[in-house]
Amino acid sequence: MKLHELAHARSGDKGSTADISVITYTPATYPHLRTFLTPDRIRAHFPDLPLGPIHRYELPSLHALKFVLYDALDGGVTRSLALDAHGKSLAACLLEMDVPAPRPTADN
Repeated sequence: MKLHELAHARSGDKGSTADISVITYTPATYPHLRTFLTPDRIRAHFPDLPLGPIHRYELPSLHALKFVLYDALDGGVTRSLALDAHGKSLAACLLEMDVPAPRPTADN
């Protein structure tokens, strides 16, 4: 299944740094995505980007994971010749990631 079936995303960018927050639609999905969405999987999803470090921040009270991707935007929106060098473009691409379906529980 696609990530967008389990969550939505908000994003931002500043210079070459992009941040993407992935927010689950239901609280029951958060532990599943917390286990699956790792910095290594984010890096693997963007094989053509020369990414620097990727930091993950957990926001359990919001059922969200925030990823900060350094050196992801080739200098930023005003410096790059790349099309759509915005954090929102990366967030839209991330939501197309294939993820395993969560196991059914009593909560979902």
